[in-house]
Amino acid sequence: MRSEPAMIQRKPEWLKINLVSGEELNNFRELKQTMRGKTLHTVCEEAKCPNIHECWANRTATFMILGDICTRACRFCAVKTGLPTELDLAEPGRVAEAAEQMGLKHVVVTSVARDDLADGGAAVFAETIRAIRKRLPFSTVEVLIPDFMGNWDALKTVMDAKPDVLNHNIEAVRRLSDRVRARAKYERTLELLRRSKELQPSIPTKSSLMIGVGETFAEILETMDDLRAVDVNIMTIGQYLQPTKKHLQVEKYYHPDEFKQLKEEGMKRGFSHVEAGPLVRSSYHAHEQANAAKQQIAGSR
Repeated sequence: MRSEPAMIQRKPEWLKINLVSGEELNNFRELKQTMRGKTLHTVCEEAKCPNIHECWANRTATFMILGDICTRACRFCAVKTGLPTELDLAEPGRVAEAAEQMGLKHVVVTSVARDDLADGGAAVFAETIRAIRKRLPFSTVEVLIPDFMGNWDALKTVMDAKPDVLNHNIEAVRRLSDRVRARAKYERTLELLRRSKELQPSIPTKSSLMIGVGETFAEILETMDDLRAVDVNIMTIGQYLQPTKKHLQVEKYYHPDEFKQLKEEGMKRGFSHVEAGPLVRSSYHAHEQANAAKQQIAGSR
C-alpha cells in the first residue's frame, strides 16, 4: 500500500510567501485595476502564482491571452478547464495599451491551450507581439506558448513575429509527463523547442520544470540534458504546490540548498541562466534571464 504523500505535512518554513505593504501595495492595486479596466487576464491570478504580490508590486505581470478557459486539464494547473467561448481579436491591442500604461520594459505573454482553434491561437500571439512592439518599441517581448498540438506552421507564425524570448515549458520529467500533463507530450515539447531555434537561431529559448511530483534527482538532470540537446538557453525550476485537493499531491518539498545544487548543475551544462528556487515560476525574473541569454547567443557567433 502506498504511504500518504508529503502534502499532509505542514509546509516548510522556506515556502512562506511575503506580502507587500506601503508603496508596493499601491503598485499591486494599481496594476490589478489596470487589468480589470481593460478586461485582461493574467496567469499570475488564474494559476494562483505564489509570487504575484512581489511581481505586481514591482510592476511586472504575465498577460494571459485567448481567454481564461483551457481546453486541457493538466493535473497540476489551477486554470479553469472547459470549452472556450471567447476569441477576442481586439485583445492584442488592449494588452499593448496596458503594457504601455504600466511602463513595462519586458512584457511576458502566455495563453490557455486552445486546441479548439486550427492554429491553437498562434495568429493572436503574433498580433500581440506586433501590437506591443508598435506601442513599446524599446521593450522586449517574451511569449510562453502551448505546443499547438505539433502544428509547426502555427509555431512558424509566432517565430516570424520575432519575440525576444520563446518559452515553452516541459513541466515534468519524461517518466511523469503523461501523468502530469494533459495531451502534451515530452518529445513534442523538445521538438517544438528544437524547431524554434531552427527557425530563428538568434532568439533565446526557455523552458521550465516543476519538481516535487515524484521525480528523482537523476531524472531532473536527464531533463536538463534533454533541453540542452535542443539548445535551450534558459531554464527555470520551481517547487510544485498543490492548488486544490483535486490536483496532484506533493510528493516532496525540496530544500533551498537542493535548488542551489540544481542551479549549479544547470549552469555546468551550459544554460545561459538557471532560475531555481521553491517559489520560482516560469516568468520569475524574466527580464534578467532574457539579457543573459542574448549575451550568450551573441558571444557564440
